Amino acid sequence: MVVGCLGEIIFSVSDSQVQTLNNAQWSGAARYATHQRHLKDALTEFCGLEPDTFSFEMVLSAFLGVNPQAAINKIWQYERSGEAVSLVLGDKAYGKYRWNILSHKAKMQHYDKEGNLLQATVSVSLQEYLNY
Repeated sequence: MVVGCLGEIIFSVSDSQVQTLNNAQWSGAARYATHQRHLKDALTEFCGLEPDTFSFEMVLSAFLGVNPQAAINKIWQYERSGEAVSLVLGDKAYGKYRWNILSHKAKMQHYDKEGNLLQATVSVSLQEYLNY
């Protein structure tokens, strides 16, 4: 069963594979300017919105049918190329358009006897990308 996706990275749960996200956080912020006035209170002015941010973790495990290194490489590729990708969870597309991967952290936990990565927990930070 497909849970969602980040670009071509599919979040899914089945008998043969578990690749899903957890600890997701979606944040937004307003932007204000403060105008200083001589001998009076400062004035604040609403100047718009900052891009939304979205962060989450993924447990990538060969024990759950996932190739952790391949998934990390795909995240790395999106981050380094600046490619804007869609984020869908369930039947909802998040954000106004697409997202850029700002950063990732991979905590590599288990290796086999040849040094191949078997399990990692990856934290991903996204920033909303608007093309208008």
